Amino acid sequence: MLVSVCVVAYNEEKVIGNLLNDIKNQDYPHDKIEILLIDSMSSDKTKQIMNEFKKKEMEFQNIQVLLNPKKKLAPGWNVALKNYNGDVIIRIDAHASIPKDFIRKNVEVLESGEFVSGGIRPNIIDENTPWKETLLLAEQSMFGSSIAPYRKGKKKTYVKSLFHGAYRREVFERVGLYNEQLGRTEDNEIHYRMRKAGFRLCYTPDIISYQHTRSTLKGMLKQKYGNGYWVALTLKACPGCLAVYHFVPLAFVMAIIITTVLAVAHIPIFSIIMWSLYWTIAVIMAVMSVRGKKKCWQQLLLPFLFFALHVSYGVGSLVGIIKLPFWKYKK
Repeated sequence: MLVSVCVVAYNEEKVIGNLLNDIKNQDYPHDKIEILLIDSMSSDKTKQIMNEFKKKEMEFQNIQVLLNPKKKLAPGWNVALKNYNGDVIIRIDAHASIPKDFIRKNVEVLESGEFVSGGIRPNIIDENTPWKETLLLAEQSMFGSSIAPYRKGKKKTYVKSLFHGAYRREVFERVGLYNEQLGRTEDNEIHYRMRKAGFRLCYTPDIISYQHTRSTLKGMLKQKYGNGYWVALTLKACPGCLAVYHFVPLAFVMAIIITTVLAVAHIPIFSIIMWSLYWTIAVIMAVMSVRGKKKCWQQLLLPFLFFALHVSYGVGSLVGIIKLPFWKYKK
């Protein structure tokens, strides 16, 4: 199988080189690998690094460096879909890292008869400092992030969405391109269309890729806010591609607002119950997160990091809900 590996990047000069090295080290035959590097009009050296890689690495079947003038992710993936030549296309985020068997194991699953393949995607950090390790613990925790199967699933199964997926050409020929009106949820929406078209998304835990956690709290909170915002807007575009757990942070923020209003109205009992339950669970989950880990004082902040992540995501969803009636979505 000829495999087209697609990477979309914007201002990723600090990490794109590491991912390109990972691709270079793949144990799948390089003459059966095509690489598509999509630059979303970066203002740093991302495109330069891509072009240098293209000039230097001659053993691959083909390397294309293409531009994504619309800058957003969905149009970037569509640039790849309009230009790839492979029997299979693999989508890899610029903030990712892949082991040397990543492409080969995906191809093995597809050759067994599957049309869509993917695996587990744990988070990693770029530097082992106590603070970044604590941020990683918050991201890895079921309480801090999500319960999506691709994070920790241990059995082969079929799922609703995948990270760093591999797709046979027939899949996109049937379902079409990514929805360019969406941000952050374009993968949920296209996976929903794939399932509606009869394709099953095969999750295999032997396939592993890694996603670099945001290295600062500000960056992590910005990411969570954006995720929550686009989840809410996606209700107008494709409500069927969302799950109940996507809206738990919104429910939490609404509970804060409602119980606070009641407390001001001299009915504090609901606020007392909610906060007692929340902080009890937050502390328990923090203790579970650090079990077996090297201890540092920053880990004491985990319950508050959970709270910050939940509120950021929930506020993003609330803002999205408010804007929903005014969002001009074209079906």
